[in-house]
Amino acid sequence: MSLDDLTRNSFQSGISPQKWISLCKMFLAKQSIFDSPQLTQRALSNSVLVLYRSFPGDPVLQEYLKIALQTGKLSIAIFVSTLLSAARSTELHAPATLDMLCRIALDTHYSSGLSSAALSYYDSPVTVSNTLQDALALLRVAHELPMSHFHQLTTSASELVALLFSSADISQVPPSQCIVLLGDANSMLTLSSISQNVRQVLESFTLSLGLLVGDEAKASNTPDAHLMHNFHLALGKSDSIGSSNTDTVSCSLTLGYLLSHRADEFGAGSGTDPGALLVSMFRRNSWAPPVFYTQLLLSAFICLSESASVSPLIWRAFIVGRLPYILISFEKILNSDGATPENWASSHANYFILLIALFSEGGPTSGCNLRSTASRILVRDFLRQLLLCGLLDQTFVLTMDPTFSNDTTVYMQSEAQAELGDLDAYFSSKLSPDMAFEDVRLFIERTWNDSQSHKAFSEVALRRFKISATSLDTETLSHLCRIFYLFDAALDIISLQSKISDLIFHALLCLQEFDCETVGDPQTAVSDLGDVVLFLQSTLTRFHLETDTYTSGGRSISSGFLRSTAVVHRLNDLSSDDAVAFNAWYKALFDSSSEGIEDTILRSTKPKALLRISASLFSHAIKDPNIDEDVLNNGISYFNGPLLRWTLVGVVQALTREIQLQGFSAPKHFNILQTLLLSSECPRPVKCLCGQGIVALLADKRVQNSIPPLNIDTTAMYHVVSHALGVSNGGKSSQSQTAALGSHILEHPRQAIRDAIAKARASKAPNLDLERCIKICGCEKFLRILWSELVSTANLGETDVCTRIATFALTMPRPLGSPPVLAIFLNIVLPSLISSIDSRPAGDQTVPTELLGSIVLSILTASLHLDLVFSDVSRPVLGQASVTMARRVAADLRSRAKKQSTASKMILKRLSSSQAIVANFPIFKADS
Repeated sequence: MSLDDLTRNSFQSGISPQKWISLCKMFLAKQSIFDSPQLTQRALSNSVLVLYRSFPGDPVLQEYLKIALQTGKLSIAIFVSTLLSAARSTELHAPATLDMLCRIALDTHYSSGLSSAALSYYDSPVTVSNTLQDALALLRVAHELPMSHFHQLTTSASELVALLFSSADISQVPPSQCIVLLGDANSMLTLSSISQNVRQVLESFTLSLGLLVGDEAKASNTPDAHLMHNFHLALGKSDSIGSSNTDTVSCSLTLGYLLSHRADEFGAGSGTDPGALLVSMFRRNSWAPPVFYTQLLLSAFICLSESASVSPLIWRAFIVGRLPYILISFEKILNSDGATPENWASSHANYFILLIALFSEGGPTSGCNLRSTASRILVRDFLRQLLLCGLLDQTFVLTMDPTFSNDTTVYMQSEAQAELGDLDAYFSSKLSPDMAFEDVRLFIERTWNDSQSHKAFSEVALRRFKISATSLDTETLSHLCRIFYLFDAALDIISLQSKISDLIFHALLCLQEFDCETVGDPQTAVSDLGDVVLFLQSTLTRFHLETDTYTSGGRSISSGFLRSTAVVHRLNDLSSDDAVAFNAWYKALFDSSSEGIEDTILRSTKPKALLRISASLFSHAIKDPNIDEDVLNNGISYFNGPLLRWTLVGVVQALTREIQLQGFSAPKHFNILQTLLLSSECPRPVKCLCGQGIVALLADKRVQNSIPPLNIDTTAMYHVVSHALGVSNGGKSSQSQTAALGSHILEHPRQAIRDAIAKARASKAPNLDLERCIKICGCEKFLRILWSELVSTANLGETDVCTRIATFALTMPRPLGSPPVLAIFLNIVLPSLISSIDSRPAGDQTVPTELLGSIVLSILTASLHLDLVFSDVSRPVLGQASVTMARRVAADLRSRAKKQSTASKMILKRLSSSQAIVANFPIFKADS
């Protein structure tokens, strides 16, 4: 029998806490397997915590823990450590359970009268580091889980985290763990929802941690760092795995990332960043210009022909409408640093070599179905765009394609010149609020199909948006916002050409600055502002934008309030201003004597305040026994009109959650949810943003047993939501799709890596969504899965393919707040991989050692080029400077080599034999 068995049997047999702790004492007295008090206490604590997975929030288990703490059999520090570790499991992610466990820890600590240092008194620095990381993970979970009326998990978790971080001794924590901790803490500080107390503690902690690892940061000021400023493409072809003239793997992965993350920092629409990324790729591979252009364009067309995760239409818009401008930016960056290769102009001829090859029998894309009439039109449009951008001259175009001048296609450029003489004026007229919305829809469709007009459209739309937002012209801004959230193509065009963050900033600015008290018609003004809110909610969600702060012109605005619109507040928790607004709106909407919504209440309520209280208005009205059905329905009817329908995202999400919390026995909630969704006035963003939750709700088998079938039309609700989401099949198939998604989501990272490897080996276009994989399993686990799949493939002789995929995964710049993937790999994963290789039989070490050495060489080279090309960015794009990372890797490899690590010796030999690596990282110079 184990301690787990004893605790489980005692609990299931109804044994009292006092009797249980006595049995535990007797059991432990007879055991010799526990070598230390810490192990004993951990086993005791875990034996109870594991039962919470099956019995969440059980009060008897609570008493078991309390008696263990009170009798001294379990120290508060060990309990907190095991609690935080156990809380990593999704099976414990119930607000009631986690809040109860946090409260046990807090109550025990406060009653002991000891200082907060007692919470973090552990047996090793590694335990300290792990516990602090677990604490940050719990805090993030607390802010992600649904709010509860009866449990304040965010409060208790925040209090526990503040105590831990204010007293933890990190002086002995290994540097590699310090880096991870620093990244986690900084990531948490980006959340606007954390309490001020926690924010202050974490800011102080990160400052101390920064000083602790400061010696590493100082490496950027050493003479070695200045070598970066004098770097002159020292890399020789023999040093790089990417020196092959047929590498479409790296290009395809990079182009796919630019497109799928087009609205992010470093995405396709992020100004000159895409051009800079291509410069770093060009330099690290030491390609000649003709080879670079051929590989890049060939990869782009292969991606188009094999597109799965991204629509072929978006790939077409990118290739024709955006890629030529990225190439212009690419060449400007090379020109600006005086390292431009010779004969760029003649290199452009490779465009034609590639395009002709696309249609030749047996050409490089003969299996890609690019020889159709539609594809020929695509290539001709691409030619025309290259000509308009000045990358090709007309004489050369006509030489290669004599029929080019006979093209009779009517482009928007020529139509605009015929009507208004100017493309900007033409687009401005089409985007005017005076245009009928059906005409706008047709115009957007035409624009989408004319990729050559995308840049001009984006510039005009962005300019009009900024002007209307800064001048508080809500009529024009509302019109543009409706275009963007109703017609995906309009926003896709802008996301490929411009920074979506600029749109979001100016929309937030208008919401913040607009004052309804100064307008003549507040009802129209509020309705117009509602379109701005719907645009913001749909855009943030559609492009998976996770930052809460948007900056322009030195000014920053938060979008955090949009992420908490579904929170149902207790009246006592509302601020004084929100409480006044709540009471006024509650009376106007749900009082039988109310005469409706008057202008005075609209003038006195800020849109943000109305968003905060809308879900609470519904929740309290539904539960209010003094409100009859007619009055309730009358109040709800206001939300089916333009005046208040923009608040429905939070309302519908709150209704969905309350139905789940009430065990699906909530007919009144269901009726209201159905009324809102089936209304013809329900905005498309509401259905899209709430659709997945509603599909999951209706797919639950418990719904069939709890909803009166005559009152609720689940089929109609499925149809409405599926149509908004663009899903062709609703009903039963939606249920099976939801179940399938849940059962396979955890396997996605490994399968995605396998798919990317398979496509790369088959000379197809691999794609790897790093963000999704890391969100599913965490950064470190993803890297270990990646290595296991790569080393298996390397055993088949595919080291180059594996190295290219690894280089992309580790060195692709990612948005601010993302985990520092490369630093985590070099400082945490790499040492463990070396140890694992060293423990293998000598005959099994060769392939993994060669692969690891190739990856380390490649990623150090790539990180150096990224530092060079993004030298004007305020932060290292990979989390740390390449010089700093190289120093740490060199020190660790040498330390291990002295301890007879064969793998470390071989990797050091590989690095020291590379002239380019030694020239740019002298730390790798072989010892004489």
